[in-house]
Amino acid sequence: MGNDIPGERKSIVGLTQIKGIGYNFATAILDTLKINSNSNIGNLSDANIEAIEKLILDPIGGNFPTWFLNRNKDIETGANLHLLTSDIPFTLRNDIERERITASWRGYRHLSGLKVRGQRTRTSGRKGGAVGVAKGGLADPAKKGAPGAPAADAATADAATADAATADAAAPKTEEKKEAPAEKTK
Repeated sequence: MGNDIPGERKSIVGLTQIKGIGYNFATAILDTLKINSNSNIGNLSDANIEAIEKLILDPIGGNFPTWFLNRNKDIETGANLHLLTSDIPFTLRNDIERERITASWRGYRHLSGLKVRGQRTRTSGRKGGAVGVAKGGLADPAKKGAPGAPAADAATADAATADAATADAAAPKTEEKKEAPAEKTK
């Protein structure tokens, strides 16, 4: 099936490493072929390996019920299939794309990134950042550095502050005498 499974693995665990074969399907394959599930994969004979591959490729021929397969009534062929390896994500992408193109309700939900199968969305399934009032900000967004303040205004305020600081540094320093406040007499 295009997978290299280490020979020291138990046969039931080794079969589950193939994408599309779970524990129950691996158990059913080994029970149908009467292979010990605790035997190592490396100890299986070539005939057993071929029988396993044949049963994986054609589970309906091995008298597996249709509900056991992972693709019942395929939309394109109408047949019951069991998808393996890279066919699974490829088929899933095609199904979602078909729903988007036909503009079905499920397609709209997929496009919006919302839950598709009727789950509640009021309290669960939230993702992304918080929406609403930012915490810890200043009350006036026009003030420098406040969250939500426009970037152009902040840049202009920074430039005006820098110009004032430069002008203060260039001006000659003169000391002025401050008059003491007159004492109040009663």
